[in-house]
Amino acid sequence: MTSKRRNTELAKLVSNHRVPASVTDDSIFDFLSAIDHPFSLSIWLLFKNEELEQLVNRTIKPSDFNSPEDFRDAYLATEFLSKSNFFELDTSKEQAAFSKFFEFENLCAQTNVRFRNLALDPKYQGSNVWLLNATAQKIANILGSFRPEEFVEMANWGPGVTTLLKGEHVSAVNKFHQENGITRDLYLLVGPWFSTAYPGWAEHLTLEHGEQCFSYVGGNSIVTVPKNSKTDRVIAVEPGINLWFQKAIGKMISRRLRRFGVDLTSQERNQQLSKLGSLETGDRALSTVDFSSASDSISLEVVRELIPHEWFRLMDMCRSKIGYHNDSVVRWQKFSSMGNGFTFELESLIFFAAAEAVKDLLGYHGSEVSVFGDDVIIPNGCYDVFSIFSAFLGFKVNTKKSYSSGYFRESCGAHWFDGVDCKPIFLKEKLQNVQAIYKLANSVRYLAHRRNSHYGCDARFRYCWSRLYRRVPEPLRFRIPFGYGEGGFISNFDEATPATAPDGIEGFRVRAVIPAGVSQKFEGTGLLLARLQANRSRGIDPINGTRRVADVIDSLSSQINQGHGNNYDLRGRSRISIKEILVHRWYNLGAWS
Repeated sequence: MTSKRRNTELAKLVSNHRVPASVTDDSIFDFLSAIDHPFSLSIWLLFKNEELEQLVNRTIKPSDFNSPEDFRDAYLATEFLSKSNFFELDTSKEQAAFSKFFEFENLCAQTNVRFRNLALDPKYQGSNVWLLNATAQKIANILGSFRPEEFVEMANWGPGVTTLLKGEHVSAVNKFHQENGITRDLYLLVGPWFSTAYPGWAEHLTLEHGEQCFSYVGGNSIVTVPKNSKTDRVIAVEPGINLWFQKAIGKMISRRLRRFGVDLTSQERNQQLSKLGSLETGDRALSTVDFSSASDSISLEVVRELIPHEWFRLMDMCRSKIGYHNDSVVRWQKFSSMGNGFTFELESLIFFAAAEAVKDLLGYHGSEVSVFGDDVIIPNGCYDVFSIFSAFLGFKVNTKKSYSSGYFRESCGAHWFDGVDCKPIFLKEKLQNVQAIYKLANSVRYLAHRRNSHYGCDARFRYCWSRLYRRVPEPLRFRIPFGYGEGGFISNFDEATPATAPDGIEGFRVRAVIPAGVSQKFEGTGLLLARLQANRSRGIDPINGTRRVADVIDSLSSQINQGHGNNYDLRGRSRISIKEILVHRWYNLGAWS
């Protein structure tokens, strides 16, 4: 049997294999048993007796623990099922999501009233007066001058849906081909020069939709997406052309923050500093601060107060001022929401400037400040003033997930107790297919490796891992090295015994399950524009017909017309394939010990 035919048969086996329902329950029991802690026993009893409300609301306080190992086990047990989405609770997840969503919309309304009449606000006194001005000045220094050409060049699509495009056909190809939704405010800004900046795109839209090539949209669409068993998450889906330019603003803010040491492409700095914070004590040690629904708490008047006028006007014209949910219309009190293309960068900018202002006020020169979205790290001595000032700006510090004393710190997915790695793993979905078993087994294996300080693996979790391994049909028990995805069981080299690569190639071959995108053929200008956009990183301006585009546009057009590369991947659709991957270096996890 040829290797290609064998891989095809294995792919069918992966697609057709259905994991028995009991495997999820068994795996939960095995994992909690491996922890062997009173908290793991209590979690199992709540799960077994279907006391699901208590289970999903169960929490622990780090201040109740003195031993890192004791806390680590209790925390691991408590968090394992905290994000599971398969529990049937009595409450409506959608209702819970909207209740919280409008709670923060009301908070933004109150903040707007206060900031329209600052002189009458009882909170506008003392340090808050100085900090507000200092924060605005720092933001002005970070943003600097606005460059229109940068705004045009940095625009891009996000990966998600828009108000006009939904479902599996959401892609850059289709967005270029048919997306023309725009708010009237944004049209007033970009309408006069859109065809000059993007002549190819504008010509295509005119041919598709007529001289009035844009479709006016009143605002964004309010929807919910799954989060966990307790609640969904509310987001606002933006009009497509608005999103295109919102992404430009986000990238411009991100680029400027990077000059001040804030890298929004990596969480590594926050993760490292949170470890330092768990080891040190005193005012100059570090606190980790988290906020409740920060992206829903950015009120209009606070942004108007803090952001330079030129930048504020740009953001204000690109955002949606109205939201639609079923038959309801919401006039936003918040400035932007989750779903807007610059919300993450805007909240990072505000929190960073505010933290730096607090640090200057209290004289913590040279101390560390780090921000990633609403994950903020500041000196312990700044925590109280920063919390008070954040409340003045309309934000709620999540005191349950913020830490300024004791041994525990958490930021950007890193969890530390006195320098000991306590990062938990989560079972978010039922184990229904082979890939889900791979994923859980690999999480367990790497957890066991981390618990042994990356020397070997904690043997307490061996039985749990082995049972998961045996749940997969024998032909699909692929062994792969760490760092090559979730297409098999992460293993040591001597466990995997991979075959040497043929034809004198240095390295080894291993089989792995690799999801492949399902694509659809497409012909038209939208595909050309999407391909040019993808080439921006190689110095090609995507759409406006300048610089190097002229050198490649004929070649790309020819390839597309001949049927080369004229496909795009359907969103959310994939098929199973078995691939032989080449491995040059094998990272060993060590023996179970």
